[in-house]
Amino acid sequence: MEKKFAQKPGDILKVVLFGPESTGKTTLSQQLARHYNTVWVPEYARQYLQDKWNNERKTCEPKDLLPIARGQIKLENELTQKATDVLICDTDLLETKVYSEAYYVGSCDPLLEKYAIENTYDLYFLTYIDVPWEKDDLRDKPDERQKMFKYFENALITYNRPYVLLKGDKKSRLHTAIRHIDKLLKEND
Repeated sequence: MEKKFAQKPGDILKVVLFGPESTGKTTLSQQLARHYNTVWVPEYARQYLQDKWNNERKTCEPKDLLPIARGQIKLENELTQKATDVLICDTDLLETKVYSEAYYVGSCDPLLEKYAIENTYDLYFLTYIDVPWEKDDLRDKPDERQKMFKYFENALITYNRPYVLLKGDKKSRLHTAIRHIDKLLKEND
């Protein structure tokens, strides 16, 4: 069962958009995938939890986190095989771990924690909270954006993940991300 949470190796650059809800991760993931003519890995939790909300009128519970993590890494592993030079990930298991700890009083399933720490990426883009918060069925912390941002930033620091902070409008964020990805691609040639 544990293998269901592990990354399959791939000879490509892996980049993660990382940060609190409603900070432009999905939009930027799609833009970057178009720019690099590659695929992007959507956030599995979004569809999983939207279906749960639509069918049961329930939000995320601790029992949902392992199925979400399993679905996320399965999707990532499948799309790694289809990517060109770079894979753009809208999220990763470390993000799921951060949400678990933020929502469930510091609690995180040991299996999720193990793979959140073990799975690796070449670069994280930490998305700042300087874009307008947009309400939807799943988002619920408009008044805790700064607190949530700190959770995400602290996770990157704690686990020594390479990251770049993205601030500003969509165009600025895109240009900054492209500059950093291009630099890594050039270094890996």
